[in-house]
Amino acid sequence: MPAEFADADVVVVGAGAAGLSLAHHLCAPGSPTPLSVVVVGAPPGPLIPPRRTWCFWEPDAGPYDASLAASWSRLRVTTADGGAVEAGLPRLRYKMLRSDDFEALVDRRLAGAPGVRRVEAAVSSVRDLPGGGAEVRVRDGNAERALVRGRYVFDSRPPRVLPPARTTLLQHFSGWFVRTAEPVFDPDVAELMDFRTPQPARGLSFGYVLPLGPRTALVEYTEFSPAPLTPDGYHEALDRYARGVLRLGAFEVTAREQGVIPMTDGRFPRRAGRSVYRIGTAGGATRPSTGYTFAAVQRQSRAVAARLRSGRPLRVPPAHGRRARAMDAVMLRALDTGRIDGPDFFGRLFRGVPAERLLAFLDGGSRWHEDLRIGLRTPVAPMLRTVAELPFTPRRPPRPLPHPPVRTEESSS
Repeated sequence: MPAEFADADVVVVGAGAAGLSLAHHLCAPGSPTPLSVVVVGAPPGPLIPPRRTWCFWEPDAGPYDASLAASWSRLRVTTADGGAVEAGLPRLRYKMLRSDDFEALVDRRLAGAPGVRRVEAAVSSVRDLPGGGAEVRVRDGNAERALVRGRYVFDSRPPRVLPPARTTLLQHFSGWFVRTAEPVFDPDVAELMDFRTPQPARGLSFGYVLPLGPRTALVEYTEFSPAPLTPDGYHEALDRYARGVLRLGAFEVTAREQGVIPMTDGRFPRRAGRSVYRIGTAGGATRPSTGYTFAAVQRQSRAVAARLRSGRPLRVPPAHGRRARAMDAVMLRALDTGRIDGPDFFGRLFRGVPAERLLAFLDGGSRWHEDLRIGLRTPVAPMLRTVAELPFTPRRPPRPLPHPPVRTEESSS
């Protein structure tokens, strides 16, 4: 092992949302038991993902507010026939955070924390050690060597293979940051779902608009379906939505983003060894019914950090409760089989349920009697049929997680 790398209490593999969030909470001021932490991020090159956007909702005052790109107190859902359901959020804000702004915020905390080190390396494997703890290894040419050892290792790298599941869909999307010639956006309202898009044979599609000002916004095309589109397919869908549906007029594309998020009732193990734990999407933090991940990552990393900093035995809690996961399994199966119409399903929810109560439900924070009332707003017969079918539906073997073309950040006309 190179002399410049010492053993640590905690090693975090991956410097994305999950890895940086855990490091951020581990190094919170006032820890009764300071920990030595090593964060292993990817080296410069193709392993570094371009700038990404994370969205979540929480009370107005939050820990990352100084780094937000924007936030909104009103949400809108537009149905397939053009009807709009708009609602205010008296106690919550829908927030947008760019990945480089979040990384800069975390870097400032880590820079002032004793015993914290950031390392750039392409990790080849993480494994338990016979005497306790775990080891992170990297490959140099044809040889593999140890990089750092930790009492605990938290691996946040995205999964390469999805777990066996009864239902697996993908939330795949492509977005343009646009600047229009004329003021066409309402900066006070985030368009959460706009169903005036052609629907795929399986699943659903919608537009998504996050205004940053009267002339600037993130405009996305999103599908919940079995497989990603081609680059031309995304371009055509986005162009049709921006010009034909939103009627933006003349506009410039200043940046682009693209991604794939698994939506599955497969069980992601939170533990990969005696001393190796999975966090983030690989540890089940992605909500199967919506694809939202960032808020669950915060809950999970706060809980892990609190236990480690207090010296209590480590336990990585599930990001989503059992009841929430069961409801997600039903919704995914009903959507995939075509028993429910996706735009109608979400339109009913947003028309019939107060916005903040529905957001609590989507974040797994509602109570069972609230879940029951919300369930009555959905197509009851198809959902009950799916509930009865699920126990007898086999889980299919794992499969590789497909990835879209490399995301790009660029300016174009």
